[in-house]
Amino acid sequence: MDQGGTGRHGGLADSAPPPSPAATGPGSGSLRGGLARLFSEIAKFGVVGAVGLLVNLLVFNLVRGVTDLQVVRASVIATVVAIVFNYIGLRHFAYRDRDKGGRTREMTLFLLFSVVGLVIENGVLYAATYGFGWDGPLQSNVFKFLGIGIATLFRFWSYRTWVFRTLPARGAQGAAVAAGGTGQGARGGEGRGAAGGARAAARGAGGGPG
Repeated sequence: MDQGGTGRHGGLADSAPPPSPAATGPGSGSLRGGLARLFSEIAKFGVVGAVGLLVNLLVFNLVRGVTDLQVVRASVIATVVAIVFNYIGLRHFAYRDRDKGGRTREMTLFLLFSVVGLVIENGVLYAATYGFGWDGPLQSNVFKFLGIGIATLFRFWSYRTWVFRTLPARGAQGAAVAAGGTGQGARGGEGRGAAGGARAAARGAGGGPG
């Protein structure tokens, strides 16, 4: 009895289903890989953005110190200089592995979204300067910094989504090609099998009456 029970229990244990591939399969690995790529992208974008921030504030204060331009005009000049720097840094560092085709489209979209970011950035400074009268050197730099921060969130989303497009994964391309080849092979095999069956039936019909 004990041996039979043990045998039965052993059989049940041996027939237990294997772990679900969803928990240990390629899905979890692809999720981790996607998060790693996102963190790497954020880090590279942050490096370019931090240097661009320094360029922006440096030019802003330099223009204010050597010219008589109004605060917002000096800020716009500084933003334009930072946009040029940011494009070089993003294209050749943060997003150097992205699609390099359609450079005209890329630069057009970059300029379009950069202008929107410029309006956001300097709109904050304009509201603080002319809406609330906060136009001291320290106050101007604080609201300039705040405007850059808000505009950076928009720029990160727009640049990675629309400007610097992700190249298709090589694995996905290979799987698509393999699937196409398998489908063609299966269809070819089915066609050859049907043709062979038709020939056999014809031979049988021809030899039957004799």
